[in-house]
Amino acid sequence: MCLGVPEGSCLGKSGMEQCEKPTSHAEKGVLEKIKLYLLRKPLPSPTDQRKFGHDFATSTSFHGVHNIVRNQSKIRKVIWLAVVLGSVSLLVWQIYSRLVNYFTWPITTVVEVQYVEKIEFPAVTFCNLNRFKTDAVVRFGNIFYLWSIVSKVFGVQEINANFTDSQKVIDFVETHQNFSITEFVKNNGFFLNRSTLLACDFFGMRCGPEDFKHIFTEYGNCFTFNHGENIQEKKKVSVSGRGLNLVFDVHQEKFTDNPDLGFADAGIVFAIHPPRREPRFDGLGLSSPVGMHARVTIRQLRTVHQEYPWGECNPNMKLRGLDSYSTFGCLKECRARHIERQCGCLPFTLPGNKIECDLQKYYNCVSPVIEHIELKALCTMGTHNSSCPVSCEETEYPAAISYSTFPRQSALKHLSRRLNQSEAYIRENLVNIEINYSDLNYEITQQHKAVSVPELLADVGGQLGLFCGASLITIIEIIEYIFTNFYWVCIFFLLKILKVTQWTLQSQNHSGNKNSIEEC
Repeated sequence: MCLGVPEGSCLGKSGMEQCEKPTSHAEKGVLEKIKLYLLRKPLPSPTDQRKFGHDFATSTSFHGVHNIVRNQSKIRKVIWLAVVLGSVSLLVWQIYSRLVNYFTWPITTVVEVQYVEKIEFPAVTFCNLNRFKTDAVVRFGNIFYLWSIVSKVFGVQEINANFTDSQKVIDFVETHQNFSITEFVKNNGFFLNRSTLLACDFFGMRCGPEDFKHIFTEYGNCFTFNHGENIQEKKKVSVSGRGLNLVFDVHQEKFTDNPDLGFADAGIVFAIHPPRREPRFDGLGLSSPVGMHARVTIRQLRTVHQEYPWGECNPNMKLRGLDSYSTFGCLKECRARHIERQCGCLPFTLPGNKIECDLQKYYNCVSPVIEHIELKALCTMGTHNSSCPVSCEETEYPAAISYSTFPRQSALKHLSRRLNQSEAYIRENLVNIEINYSDLNYEITQQHKAVSVPELLADVGGQLGLFCGASLITIIEIIEYIFTNFYWVCIFFLLKILKVTQWTLQSQNHSGNKNSIEEC
């Protein structure tokens, strides 16, 4: 006790140091406990450590190591050491090359032909090359260019800028704000009834307009056979060489189009596609002119793509409006999202439940947005990181088409009497289209992973056995040996650190006691 200082008080620098002593004692107590715990597990002596290493070398299943340890001859030791090191070097090189090959994500492509008793018939969408009624075009001469604006959502129509920028079209858009181009095209475009579909035969069974579903495309009103909205409606055939046979009357005097926009032909254009998929005419549409019999022979070709990183497909991609994913349908949905966000409405040709865009919105908002999408490449396709990657499963129908004059001279007179039309009318308006399978089989092209994980492990295991006679158990033995030695090293350094820390604390306590005595 110091004179003049109450017992239990802490004054001045020396007093503060005295108050810190309990903390120092607590730290010292914790370190002592750790040290006692580590001392309960004493380190083996250097002799025991050498014996542990020798026992591992003589008992391990890693071939060649025991020959280095047991041999008394130094020359033999060196030879076996060189053999073991060389084998390990080759092993490392082989495993490295296998891993590099695996992470290049290689694939193999297998093509098979599958023969079946029945094969699903595709959907076929038919359109008239002359899209609008002649009398409607007389009343609304701007309909071709207005429809071109609407058709830009398909990504295939080009607009004659010199005409669409004219004051005449601008005035029409401004003065006809309630004009519904949807209803106009539906009511004044091509229609399908008994007068335009003269004959329909599917595999020997009669069919009619009720078996077709209406759809809008860049050709206006189109009609899809075997659209497959339910399983029962999906048609299957069991004999090759027979299928769908149709006779159309295109009514050239009733329907017309603008040759300035590239529509100068007369006939039927059609696209063959899987049921419940969007028809795509751009680059894939087939056509038959009037006065011709088009014989179309198809094959079914299925393609299975691997998901990324082996391939470019994304199995998680879904479409809002369709059950099955397709790149073309995805592009339409991508455009729909951008138009919906920018214009607050949706064109009737795009999927979605938003308010339908009026004519003024088409001209002032939808058309510029689509041009912006194309310019900035906001809706891309192909690779896994694009807006619309390729589908994981695709079905295509490669077609071979041949033509003959329809009808022949003797049949021409018969049809003329039956339809009560002139022979010239029959030649200029009737189209016969026949679609069938060449064989009851389909070709499937599948991408497979060239190296799977089990194959990689088997390959690595084979390299281990070939060069070192090792296995998974050998690897566990080596890991156990390394871990044991690492554990001993850690304990050794922890004891060293505790000893240094304890010496530091003792030095601080000694210095504190000395200062306290001097204060007193």
